[in-house]
Amino acid sequence: MLGGMTAQTSSPQQLTLLPEVAAPLRFRLDDATRRRGLRHVADIRAQLERQRPTAAASAQGVDRSAA
Repeated sequence: MLGGMTAQTSSPQQLTLLPEVAAPLRFRLDDATRRRGLRHVADIRAQLERQRPTAAASAQGVDRSAA
C-alpha cells in the first residue's frame, strides 16, 4: 500500500475544498472554467440517469438501452 492511502470506509466522504485564498494560484479556476465544468458534470449525470432503467421498466423486462 502506498503511503498516504488508507482503506476505504463504508460511507462516502465529501472532500473539503480549500478557501480560494489558500489555494495556490496555479490551482485556481476562473468563473468561466468553473461554470463549464459544472455544466459538463450536470450533462454527464443527466446522461447516466437516462441510461438507468427505471424500476417499472425493469419489472416489465423493458430494455431502454435500445432507445
